[in-house]
Amino acid sequence: MSDNRSTLLSQRAAVIFLLGALTAIGAGVLTFFNGGTPASATLIGGAAFGAAVTFFHTVID
Repeated sequence: MSDNRSTLLSQRAAVIFLLGALTAIGAGVLTFFNGGTPASATLIGGAAFGAAVTFFHTVID
């Protein structure tokens, strides 16, 4: 039996997605505590995730 496993994501991709998730959580929490509804906080978090992943993809080389 071969134990030749490859990783699902590279370290670079994992760091980019982690930073994107942290940015999304931060934006969503700040939106919610500033008086936003949970739905708007989720939408803002999703938009922040997309923008952060794009940003960190271009910055991290």
